[in-house]
Amino acid sequence: MQSRNAFMDDISKMAQGVAGMAQAANDEAKAMFRSVTERVVADADLAKREEVEALKMLARTALERADALEKRVAELEAKLGG
Repeated sequence: MQSRNAFMDDISKMAQGVAGMAQAANDEAKAMFRSVTERVVADADLAKREEVEALKMLARTALERADALEKRVAELEAKLGG
């Protein structure tokens, strides 16, 4: 009867060891994936969100100014032509 318990204990210890190894492999795979992803993003030279938002604001401001200037030119042309 005791040999059965020792056998079960050995199997339990082995299962715990395998689970620990699987967890370590999972953690290592996640770290490697994260590292590769960060390297690909860095190599792609992508813009950060803050940079994109700043460019959007600049473009919006430039468009508004261009529209205002077009309106002003049209008014001046109307005065000169009329």
